[in-house]
Amino acid sequence: MRLIVAAVGRLKRGPETELAERYRKRAAQTGRNLGLRDVEIIEIKESRADEAGKRMLEESIALANIIPPKAAVVLLDARGQNLDSASLAAQLAKWRSNDRPAAVFLIGGADGLAPSLREKAELRLSFGAATWPHQLVRAMLLEQLYRATTILTGHPYHRA
Repeated sequence: MRLIVAAVGRLKRGPETELAERYRKRAAQTGRNLGLRDVEIIEIKESRADEAGKRMLEESIALANIIPPKAAVVLLDARGQNLDSASLAAQLAKWRSNDRPAAVFLIGGADGLAPSLREKAELRLSFGAATWPHQLVRAMLLEQLYRATTILTGHPYHRA
């Protein structure tokens, strides 16, 4: 199974990018023992449309086009479920055992995501009610994916 983080916008060089890449590499390395093929980052260009609705639609179409068939789709959403790390790990294990080819985590743009894409999500994941900058959300998600792989392998990184 592949783990794919697809995000609208590009991270610029800086500490957030370095942190995100550190956790991506750790998750990929630890995940190999679990049969995870890779942890990929796909960046979608932000729409230049004048209207918010059109930007949302264009970005959602671009994200939808990268979702592999039969993949589990997870939407990062402030109104989603606030799962603890062990529950996220258990969900990844379930998808893996059900032979899902990928789990795709979608991080929308500033205008959000189109309802048609939101409906494809099997899970809406929240990191709390606060509004977080996209670059921090990506780093936080990658840390949680790393943490999930350590939970599933019995590595002592996660101590709850």
